[in-house]
Amino acid sequence: MHSNTFSASIAKIGISANHLLGTQPNQVRSLSMRSWKAIKDRNVASRSSKVFLASQKQQQLRRYEPVEICSLGSNHFYSSNATAPEVTDVKPQTAPLVTSGTWLDRMPKSIQPYLYLTRIDRPIGTWLLFWPCTWGITMASYSAHLPLSSTLFTIGLFGTGAVIMRGAGCTINDLWDRDIDNKVERTKVRPLASGAITPSQAIAFLGLQLGAGLAVLTQLNVYSILLGASSLSLVATYPAMKRITYWPQAVLGLAFNWGALLGSSAMLGAVNWQVALPLYASGVCWTLVYDTIYAHQDKKDDVKIGVKSTALRFGEKTPQFLTAFSTGMVSLLALSGYMNDQGPLFYALSVGGVAAHLAWQLKTVDYENTADCWSKFTSNKWAGAIVFSGIAGDYLYQMMV
Repeated sequence: MHSNTFSASIAKIGISANHLLGTQPNQVRSLSMRSWKAIKDRNVASRSSKVFLASQKQQQLRRYEPVEICSLGSNHFYSSNATAPEVTDVKPQTAPLVTSGTWLDRMPKSIQPYLYLTRIDRPIGTWLLFWPCTWGITMASYSAHLPLSSTLFTIGLFGTGAVIMRGAGCTINDLWDRDIDNKVERTKVRPLASGAITPSQAIAFLGLQLGAGLAVLTQLNVYSILLGASSLSLVATYPAMKRITYWPQAVLGLAFNWGALLGSSAMLGAVNWQVALPLYASGVCWTLVYDTIYAHQDKKDDVKIGVKSTALRFGEKTPQFLTAFSTGMVSLLALSGYMNDQGPLFYALSVGGVAAHLAWQLKTVDYENTADCWSKFTSNKWAGAIVFSGIAGDYLYQMMV
């Protein structure tokens, strides 16, 4: 009896509660579920809104600007943290990694794209253009016993010219390659490829560069002016070679080592061919070595877009080919020194030193590792300096005795 009374009491309490709520038991459960779902949906919407706003803020902060590794007229990239309005439509998930912190970031925004076009923040190309000039100048000064003051002045003049003409070469290259660079991951954000600079603006800028180069060239004798001007045909046509032949690096070598001939004529009034010609050929072999290593960075993209290079031509036989070209570089350098009556410092430092450096490069380079290819490529600024050290050592010793 007590049990029945207790059950009846509970039932009455339940009925009273349902009456107070104005709903039946099933309706109560349904209302609770709907309330929980509404709260859950509201929380999800709140989280989604926060994620969306964070994403929008991230996109506003992101800057898509040119990223470079320089080359000599090949494919190189550069970096900046300045905003480039023309390329803000690049999708974040496909945009290349952007680095910042170069000294160009402190330059006025209006001129930054033009400075990046010249690769002036990546001086490796300038060094590789400059060193053969110093070889030709100093070997000519050594053979003719010329004063140090004139040698240093000419080296300084050629250094200025190397900066200007390397920049002009990059502008010419990027004008040719703007439709190729935008298909290569590493170069698609260059100023012309990304649209930060228009072709007409680049052509106008190129006119200024060539004008400045001509101003430097006119400081030399007439023979050298004509000789220097004749190299422009190589500079202008090099970018087309990668569309025609698997040997564009050979044409690049002909252009980049012209200073070996020009340095000789600048000091002597005419080229001493028996010295300068093997020196020039040595430089061409050197270029084939370092720019083939460089070209291995882009070989996968080059295959896709139909660009040719010695890296693709040599393939798995690259070590054998580069060993042959390295041997040619060292042998022709020694022949040039022999024809110029160079002293022991030349053979010990220039010939022996660069032979050791090239052997190290070829032994340690990983052709499948783009970072290592870039590192070995840039190390050639030291190879050029090693060659110069022996020539300069002989020349300074000659002046002291």
